Amino acid sequence: MKTKPLLHLLLALSALAATLAPVTASAFELTDTQGRRHKLADYKGRYVVLNFWATWCVPCIQEIPEIAAFQKEHPRVVVIGVAVDAENVAKVKQFAHKTGHDYPLVLSDESVEKQLGDPRALPTTRIYDPAGKVFYDRVGRVTAKFLEEATGAKKSAPSPAKA
Repeated sequence: MKTKPLLHLLLALSALAATLAPVTASAFELTDTQGRRHKLADYKGRYVVLNFWATWCVPCIQEIPEIAAFQKEHPRVVVIGVAVDAENVAKVKQFAHKTGHDYPLVLSDESVEKQLGDPRALPTTRIYDPAGKVFYDRVGRVTAKFLEEATGAKKSAPSPAKA
């Protein structure tokens, strides 16, 4: 039996199950790699995007630059990356920097998993509305355009050039 077709089938079934399984919305309090705390309650009135990724996940690596670009253009939207393969902290931080991940980075551990749950597959993006309720929680790569549409974010106007 060939393993590649079986692997593809398992990944497809995992993605299908992920879209069917409900997620429970809950408050969170996370600490990023810079020591800053991120509490969902502190972001009331703002959209919050959590993006779960791993260093070995190709679609994750592909979407990080787009998420970073979105975050730079939409500072009112809170964007937090959650690295699920955080056994080697230095490696994950270096990898994040290399891929353009310049928004807050949380390294998953038992405490993070207890608050957020385990992502069913990667990449997974969870979006909280301004009231703090999850309205999007899906597996799959996201784009800056999708995030703009999902959050209703408008691009920041460019600063006028100084004469």
